[in-house]
Amino acid sequence: MSETVLTETRNPLGYEPIGKLLKTFAWPAIISFLINSVYNIVDQIFIGQGVGYLGNAATTISFPIMTILISFAALVGTGGSAYAALKLGEKKEEEAQRALNNGFILSIIISGVMMAACFLFLDPMLKAFGATADSMAYAKEYSTIILLGTPFNVVSIVLSNMARTDGNPNLSMYSILIGAVLNTILDPLYIFVFHWGVTGAAIATITSQAISTVILSIYFAKSGKSMRFEKKYMKLHGRTCKMILTLGISSFITQIVACVTQIVMNNSLVFYGNQAGVGGDIALSAMGIVMKIAMILAAACIGIGIGAQPILGFNRGAGQPKRIKKTFVMAAWISTVVVIAAWLVCQLFPEAILSLFGDAEPNFTMFAVKCMRLFLGGIFCAGFQIVSTSYFQATGQPFKATILSMLRQLLLLIPLVLILPMYFGLDGILYAGPVADVGSAVIVAVFVIREMKKLNAWIRKEDAEGKQEGLAAA
Repeated sequence: MSETVLTETRNPLGYEPIGKLLKTFAWPAIISFLINSVYNIVDQIFIGQGVGYLGNAATTISFPIMTILISFAALVGTGGSAYAALKLGEKKEEEAQRALNNGFILSIIISGVMMAACFLFLDPMLKAFGATADSMAYAKEYSTIILLGTPFNVVSIVLSNMARTDGNPNLSMYSILIGAVLNTILDPLYIFVFHWGVTGAAIATITSQAISTVILSIYFAKSGKSMRFEKKYMKLHGRTCKMILTLGISSFITQIVACVTQIVMNNSLVFYGNQAGVGGDIALSAMGIVMKIAMILAAACIGIGIGAQPILGFNRGAGQPKRIKKTFVMAAWISTVVVIAAWLVCQLFPEAILSLFGDAEPNFTMFAVKCMRLFLGGIFCAGFQIVSTSYFQATGQPFKATILSMLRQLLLLIPLVLILPMYFGLDGILYAGPVADVGSAVIVAVFVIREMKKLNAWIRKEDAEGKQEGLAAA
């Protein structure tokens, strides 16, 4: 049996129906990202019940630190996954192997450096992220434990991306699911039984991440399909590392921009929240919860986009434009329908959703409902934007993916959060959300239309060449 036949037997990305592949790869990715979002939501719910809004304010203040760590994990994880998918499509399995092993080593090195740097500058970082005199102790307590779990957090994200590209999306899902279930069990135990407060929530989180890391590491050590841990590929290779970091840069920038946005948002909420009489810590807590809910809305779309990436990357490498176009169109439609349904639930039932977080403070509840309805008013556009960014990343167009990654938050949301409150006060921060969402969707559409024209031209060329070959054969 030839090497080509063996490769196609192991990896169905080049010949299985697109709908079946999307279902196979997207569902586990959706569940994985939803579960990942649940990590933070579960912490917020139990902290809200056991500590109160100051505890939730502390997790909001600490969240930029987690985002920084995730940004480096995304840099290596999505970049390594995209590069491995392209190489598998080109039937260069040795290069895919090197991508996995180099990505693993990079994740360990980066996590160690980032953990040390964050510990060194923890106090000034928390102050810059919006910590007040009342919330600082909680924020430091929570962040210290989370930082100790940095290697588990980073490595698990990198390996879960690689597992999907290796044709085993279910493993990625199950590893995160097991961790999330454990987190949900440990949170109430540590907070309500042991009375460890925010420290207990943080310990539960890093324990869950460690379990996920162990499961994924065992898979790649013993039973990977196309990629496994092998000592000879773990030596860092210049070109491989460069390609991983190049293809992952858009995901990295997306997360870094999200971090900057959170910092700007936190400080603006404290300043204008105090001015409006709502209270800075209440505004921080309410927006923190709403942003975590927004993460759940976006998680399904991210899962669809991530699930589509191996299909897009493989077929780009294999030169199959019809399959590339069909994958993108199908993923974009599905993600749009999903996010619109979730957006409607948030608009119609905000009180029911917020009641889960258990704070009866009237100012908190009133502002949180308003925050959910206004700030998430334009999030129905998110599905199309997220899948489009995933498309450009997966098809080896990092510059376009980077621009689209920066668009909503860096170029629109941050300026709006700074400008609109000057005229509308605290409400201006809430108006910034829908304006940024709708504005960025329009710009993304321009990029996508141009890309579809190029794909259509490629398809027409393929069809013409196919007809000529048919006539020659006849």
